[in-house]
Amino acid sequence: MGIQQWREALLDCEASIKEAIASLDRSGLQIALVTRADDALVGTVTDGDIRRGLLRGLTLDCPVEEILHREPMIVPPELPQEAVLQIMAANKINQLPIVDGNRQLRGLHVWHEMQAHFERTNLMVVMAGGKGTRLRPFTENCPKPMLPVAGKPMLEHIVERAKLAGIKRFLFSVHYLGHMIEEHFGDGEAWGVEIDYLREDRPLGTGGALSLIENPPPAPFLVTNGDVMTQVGYGDLIDYHVAHGAVATMAVRNHELENPFGVVSTNGLDITGFEEKPIVRSHVNAGIYVIDPSALDCLEQGKHCDMPTLFGRLRDQSRRTIVFPLHEQWLDVGRPDDLERAQQEPSNVR
Repeated sequence: MGIQQWREALLDCEASIKEAIASLDRSGLQIALVTRADDALVGTVTDGDIRRGLLRGLTLDCPVEEILHREPMIVPPELPQEAVLQIMAANKINQLPIVDGNRQLRGLHVWHEMQAHFERTNLMVVMAGGKGTRLRPFTENCPKPMLPVAGKPMLEHIVERAKLAGIKRFLFSVHYLGHMIEEHFGDGEAWGVEIDYLREDRPLGTGGALSLIENPPPAPFLVTNGDVMTQVGYGDLIDYHVAHGAVATMAVRNHELENPFGVVSTNGLDITGFEEKPIVRSHVNAGIYVIDPSALDCLEQGKHCDMPTLFGRLRDQSRRTIVFPLHEQWLDVGRPDDLERAQQEPSNVR
């Protein structure tokens, strides 16, 4: 590949995790090549390395060396292209650094079919039936997913971002003012996609709406709330789910809550320690999921079920449920100030 393109993936070994994320966004190559000043390869960082670091409690200000993969697979410059492709296919990798005998980085092999250039068979289910009561009066005559951001409905942004990941098949679950959504999108032909509809007679919850799927898809499918705007790569989420052998994956956001007071630890009457304004970090549900079709057997058709309940049923059966930590921009447009933020800063959430 062109020298300038792979050099955009270079990252100094003293950089932070935040700078690694910026490098991945800048190059679009899904890998950061961590080097010393002399271009010697120290290691690599991928999106998965970052997410695993966040799960361990690391913050974006931590040094990249905390998540560095120091022994990545590499190939010498003289290796024939056919052999390189065989290695990449056998190991299911999309990037392969080219390193000479002195550990000097000479380039990067990138698998010719990147995510944006092929069509996925995975279905995407969008929950678009809520009443949006917290967004009144905006939702009195307009379903929440149809509220405009940057000149078009939020739901259009979701469809267009999914298309970037090669997703062409959609199911919209509709209820409140659902006819407006159906009249706008129809069968999806105008957007170059296929759209069908799940029609809820009454609110069933996210899991309950999935029980209305008559013909379960053959592959894991995405589920997203219709009011969630994000820069996440939907294809990355699907690949992560499959790679970890999960039956259900939930995207989560890091949430920090700072205690405004100094906390005193005690043992009976005795003071054992002090902590000034401690921060409690937790993961919160981001409203985006990947579900294996086999999980649908935990649902009763037409019965109410929310997603935490579905995940709980799967865990009770000892079936693997996992989290996908988000570091991308994300906004749940549930309140008027959220809508105002999305309208004022659309580039952050699309």
